[in-house]
Amino acid sequence: MMPDRSRKRPRDPNTLARRIVDEATGAKAKYDPDEGKDPAAVALGRKGGLKGGKARAAKMTSEERSEAARKASQARWHQQ
Repeated sequence: MMPDRSRKRPRDPNTLARRIVDEATGAKAKYDPDEGKDPAAVALGRKGGLKGGKARAAKMTSEERSEAARKASQARWHQQ
């Protein structure tokens, strides 16, 4: 059976401290990024995000897609 937690330790000292306290006290350390948000808005945003890239690619010409891919490749290889 797989463990419920990640093997990597967080690099942020505050996050690491919280994890240590949660493990020591037996608290479940589950972070929910959507906590406190309207569930309908979250679902709508996710729905748009899932279909946005495909719709954009379908609308672009072959040359536009090629140029976008070229720019993305340049951005990946030139970052430091």
